[in-house]
Amino acid sequence: MTPILGIMSSAGRPRNPSTIEYLVVAGGGGSGYSGAGGGGAGGYRTATGFAVSPGSPITVTVGAGGTGATTAYNVGGNGGNSVFSSITSTGGGGGGSSTPGVGTSPNAGGSGGGAANGSTPANISGGAASPSGQGNAGGAVTTGSGTGGGGGGGAGGVGGAGTGGAGGVGLSSSISGVSTFYSGGGGGYTTGGTVAPGGNGGGGAGAKSGTAAIAGTVNTGGGAGGGLAATGQPAGGSGIVIIRYPDTFALAASTTGSPTISTSGGYRIYQWTGSGSVTF
Repeated sequence: MTPILGIMSSAGRPRNPSTIEYLVVAGGGGSGYSGAGGGGAGGYRTATGFAVSPGSPITVTVGAGGTGATTAYNVGGNGGNSVFSSITSTGGGGGGSSTPGVGTSPNAGGSGGGAANGSTPANISGGAASPSGQGNAGGAVTTGSGTGGGGGGGAGGVGGAGTGGAGGVGLSSSISGVSTFYSGGGGGYTTGGTVAPGGNGGGGAGAKSGTAAIAGTVNTGGGAGGGLAATGQPAGGSGIVIIRYPDTFALAASTTGSPTISTSGGYRIYQWTGSGSVTF
């Protein structure tokens, strides 16, 4: 028996989809103030079979990247949440900061921020992934790590532990028609050795001995690299919301927020980089 997929047009063909596929990525976390841990990646949620109803507007919110800390020894700001209807992805946790004493703990988030050690190294845990299921914890630092930061967590893996820890890797999605990584964690600050890379999915690289850290990439949910006071504390990358459904169905009745609308691989695809809505 053929399933009922949507309201039927006068020609007997489905006009509106009854379900869609979505990807909702939140904003990544910002860098702590100095010698910082990397920002955690924005929460990553995706699924098929999400029910939609004709004539009912669906709200779309795209989370901003978390700001880098501007006050001495503060933790970076968390990224903003992204929302599609009842689906909420949580912003990434801000990275911890080194201090003249024990470093500050990072924030929890979709993925947690990386911890940072101060002039008195201690065992400091990475920020937790909270709520669970959207990402991973940030990297911890220990008494043997020296001054610097761990990597922010990513959607596909935990942040690297120890100072100069790499950002956690993100996850790949082909919902846009092109395989793309999202929600990578930011790398932590290091005083020596190689620069800590951000995770695939827009995570920024950490600073090294006075060189600037890199911000998370916009519209990926990537976490910021751990920065230094002297060279700036970068922000996390903003999020994105993408939906698609088979192109046998008509275009949505209306949209707001100027989504990019395309057709690829047998799907109609809508991508929001700013907040808006869609009505089928």
